[in-house]
Amino acid sequence: MQVIAVAAVPLFLFSVPYVFWLDRVMVKPKDHSWHFGAMLLGREAWDGEQVKKHWRAWIIKGFFSAFMISILPMGFASVVEANISDVIRNPVATEMLMFELLFVVDVQIGTVGYLCTFRPLDAHIRSGNPFLAGWLAALLCYPPFVFAFMGNGGMIQYEYNTAGWGYWFEGHDLLLWAWAGWLAFLTAIYAWATVAFGIRFSNLTYRGVLTNGPFRYTRHPAYLSKNLFWWCSAMPFMVTSGSMVDVIRNTVFLGIVSGIYYWRARTEEAHLLGEDPKYRAYYDWMQENGMVTSRLARLVRAINPRPSRSYGAVQPAE
Repeated sequence: MQVIAVAAVPLFLFSVPYVFWLDRVMVKPKDHSWHFGAMLLGREAWDGEQVKKHWRAWIIKGFFSAFMISILPMGFASVVEANISDVIRNPVATEMLMFELLFVVDVQIGTVGYLCTFRPLDAHIRSGNPFLAGWLAALLCYPPFVFAFMGNGGMIQYEYNTAGWGYWFEGHDLLLWAWAGWLAFLTAIYAWATVAFGIRFSNLTYRGVLTNGPFRYTRHPAYLSKNLFWWCSAMPFMVTSGSMVDVIRNTVFLGIVSGIYYWRARTEEAHLLGEDPKYRAYYDWMQENGMVTSRLARLVRAINPRPSRSYGAVQPAE
């Protein structure tokens, strides 16, 4: 009996704050998880739309959790197996190591984010993106789908007869180190965006509105930095074949890749604008005040002065 009593103490201490949380913090206890449970138990009325929302959240969680877990060990191995004495003498190798290190930081936080979708942590998935366009745009950027489009031999491969920045700047040490620093900076912005999310990080989901970190400057810092990295590292407009066909093809295809990320960003905005008035306020503020976003918004308005179309026209995933 004493053993049972002693074991019950930590359980009691854990349950008290949890009950307090249920009473004081959980404003809407009947979320999509509750409706899914009600459907399974058949005890109370449940909402079919909420059940769909629950399934979308778990499909996202399952797909991306598996992806993150599968790539994390490879990135970690690349970092711990690096030969530091060789790296510090070679700007290209230094940049690659920084890329791998920041990649590990990004993926590790992302993995925890997908696994820890717990409401007591205020990290639960409020909703998954309901738009078919959002799913298509996101899945095109991840295996296995990405291999058919952007991978080696894919439909929009943009690295035909390219050699990369290290090849073109070879023999110019100062420029090599400066370019390595620039690419490391872009990778750091990408990782910083994930760090700012913390355990709320995940694709295709609404898990609260984020306005700090790099999101003070642009609504999509990760997409912007990632695409700039590709343009500056691959240099698709520089080819070893001397063929203008390769130059045009590579440049156009990488432009299409960047267009996919723009499409992806717009579908995410459509989702969040429909979910939370706080995001709508953030969106409007960034249009006029964001250091990067406001300038891009003015450029878009100059090119196309017509008001943007209604997001309500986006096709729902169902």
